[in-house]
Amino acid sequence: MTLTVGMITLGVVTVVQVWWVGHEDHHPRSDALVVLGASQYDGRPSAVFATRLDHAAELFRAGVAPVVITIGGKQPGDRFTEAEAGAAYLRRRGVPAEKVIVIPEGSDTLGSLTAVAGVMNARHLRSTVIVTDPWHSLRSRTMARDLGLDAHTSPVTTGPSVHGIDTRIRYIVREGIGYRWYQVFHRASPPEATTSAV
Repeated sequence: MTLTVGMITLGVVTVVQVWWVGHEDHHPRSDALVVLGASQYDGRPSAVFATRLDHAAELFRAGVAPVVITIGGKQPGDRFTEAEAGAAYLRRRGVPAEKVIVIPEGSDTLGSLTAVAGVMNARHLRSTVIVTDPWHSLRSRTMARDLGLDAHTSPVTTGPSVHGIDTRIRYIVREGIGYRWYQVFHRASPPEATTSAV
């Protein structure tokens, strides 16, 4: 009985944490904006990815950071990586090519952020604002900070991940599982906690 109550309490606390951080928007002046990758289709970002990129472009134009980092690898058979598709999208929206750092690595959040930390350290960049979906903010910020980055998050407020109560619940549950999995094992989320981009 005590174990059951404890598990239920932990689940509720986790959901509240994911929801709370997902509604925080902290974008202090930083060394770089980091846009977490999502699905792309032959170089065209998915709706989820495009929403993140649009938000990052707005923050860049507002002077939050002098560079934008796009990250993410590719699936077998793809011609483009998520990072390349994201960089091209940003260029089309007026972000100068020399202000975009492309890191075409990572098949999950932890792998991508590990690559980002390596590149940022090599360039003596320390602080970052991570741009992602609201429900992904807690897990990605925790990982980035564990990797030694001074990380904040500025989640999107539009797009598929915030439309409809069913979608929100699904994303929050997925991210809650992923967050606790990472805390316990310091590894990326278990396969059953992943959901492809909308």
